[in-house]
Amino acid sequence: MSELRYVYAVCGALEAPLAADLSGVGGAAPRLLRHAGLTAVVGHVPAEEFSETALRRNLENLDWLADTARAHQAVIAALASVTSPLPLRLATVFRDDSGVRAMLETEQERFRTSLERIRDRVEWGVKVFVEDQPKESPAPADSGTGPRERISAQALGAGSGRDYLRRRRAEREGRDQIWRKAETFAQELHDRLAERSVETRVHPPQNPELAKTSGRNVLNGAYLVPRAESEAFVELVDATKDEQPGLRVELTGPWAAYSFSTPPEEREDPAEPTAGGAS
Repeated sequence: MSELRYVYAVCGALEAPLAADLSGVGGAAPRLLRHAGLTAVVGHVPAEEFSETALRRNLENLDWLADTARAHQAVIAALASVTSPLPLRLATVFRDDSGVRAMLETEQERFRTSLERIRDRVEWGVKVFVEDQPKESPAPADSGTGPRERISAQALGAGSGRDYLRRRRAEREGRDQIWRKAETFAQELHDRLAERSVETRVHPPQNPELAKTSGRNVLNGAYLVPRAESEAFVELVDATKDEQPGLRVELTGPWAAYSFSTPPEEREDPAEPTAGGAS
C-alpha cells in the first residue's frame, strides 16, 4: 500500500524534537522535514484514504472528518507548546517528500512573512451569547356553556385577545432591547480586546444547532495576543463575564494562530465586519 505525506504545519528552524509518543492522523507519528530554513511537520498516511478521489469521499463522512480533525489538532497543540507553528489546512497532502520540499521552496517568502507575524503569539477565542429566554405558557381556553356564560366568555375573550397582543408586543420590544444591548456590549468588548491584541478577526456567528450550545451567538471573535500578555488578556475577559445579565461570555484557547495563518491581504474577508454584524 503506497503512502502519501500529510503536512500539519510549517515552522521556522525548529530544534526541539517532537514528543516520542505523539501520534497524528491515522495513528502515524509525525516527523520533521527541513528545507530552505523552514520545517514542515509531516506524517505518512495511506493513499487509499488520502488520494484526491478518496478525500472527496471521506470529507463527506462526518465521523472520518471528526477523527481526522482531532488528530490534526493534537499535533498542532503539541507544536504550539514549544513554538509558534503556522497551521496548514486540514488534509494538506503531497505525493512524497519531494512535493513537500517543492512547496517549502515555492512558498518560502510567504511562510516566512506569516511566521514572523505570529511569532511568540497565540490565538484566543471570545464568544458572546444571548441566553435563551423562557417561553410563556399559553393562556387557558374559556369553557362557559350557558347564554350568560357565552356572553361573558365573548367579552373575556375580547379582553384576553387584547391582553395577549399587548403581551406579545411587550415581549418583542423586550427581545429587541436585549438584542440591542447585546450588540452594544459585544462591540464594546471587541474594541477593548482589540486594544490588547496584535490582530483580530470576527468570524460569522455560530449556528447553535451545529455548535450544540444554547443561546444566540452575537460575537465570535479571534484575537492574536503575545504569549507574555495572555494572562492580562484572560483577566480582562473574565472581568466582563458578569457585566450584563442575560449574556454569556466564553473564552477558549490558547490556540495556535489558526485564524491568522493567512496574511490579511489574502483572506476572503479583508474588510472585517463589526461585532454583532457578522454574517
